[in-house]
Amino acid sequence: MHIVVCIKQVPDSAQIRVHPVTNTIMRQGVPTIINPYDLFALEEALRLRDWLGGEVTVLTMGPPMAEESLRKALGIGADRGVLLTDRFFAGSDTLATSYALAQAVRKIGETWGIPEIVFTGKQTIDGDTAQVGPGIARRLALQQLTYVAAVQEVDLENKTITVLRRAEGGVQELKTAIPALITMLEGTNEVRRGTIADVLRGARAELVVWNAQTAGITDVSNCGLRGSPTVVKRVFAPKPRATKAVQIEVGDRDMGTIAEDVIARLYAVQPALEAALLRTAAAY
Repeated sequence: MHIVVCIKQVPDSAQIRVHPVTNTIMRQGVPTIINPYDLFALEEALRLRDWLGGEVTVLTMGPPMAEESLRKALGIGADRGVLLTDRFFAGSDTLATSYALAQAVRKIGETWGIPEIVFTGKQTIDGDTAQVGPGIARRLALQQLTYVAAVQEVDLENKTITVLRRAEGGVQELKTAIPALITMLEGTNEVRRGTIADVLRGARAELVVWNAQTAGITDVSNCGLRGSPTVVKRVFAPKPRATKAVQIEVGDRDMGTIAEDVIARLYAVQPALEAALLRTAAAY
């Protein structure tokens, strides 16, 4: 079985700063990491490979420095790393990004075999749009399974996959045909530590590096700024709240008394909350 995992190298969100004049994110000097959601996707792909056999190819689009994230993925246990890098990709929004990645997945399929599953994280921490995964699925005509909490079963003989998907109000069990694209939720598994052999292999491995031409992208007008209809007008950091958190002394009081105290304080801050809760309770 062949699995492709799309990852992204992102700035460490704990150290992101916004330029006070241009209102843009300052990336200079900010350390980069693999998008955390993508790590859960990578781990799920590795689990399936260990269970069913096959290969895991990791794909990323970015500047040449993004190879660092690919080497980390290889160090965790991936079999192959593909870097999609070209000046034509600069400034890509989610539409242009999904186009370039979809073309690269096609090229991967032609080179090493069509993937049964394409994994992505549910979203990235720098964009938070959750649009790239579904965009790839749409362009490749793949079955789409989003916000997946666990892969239950993969039937290679009948070409089906069964997953648990987190939905509002509960969990759905979904079964669909493969090939399919899956976006993984956070906290769905425990990302492994690579073996020493994998870490050394990742550091020494020869990565596959494609530009737009070698990836089979003939129409670069769909890439980068030219292929990006999204316009970011302004980026700003939220102002810190002036009010501080209220601390409640517990003392020797029982839990019922503490709960009453908390509820009373909530009602004092949100006068309309009590009436709204009573209306909701009366409806049932």
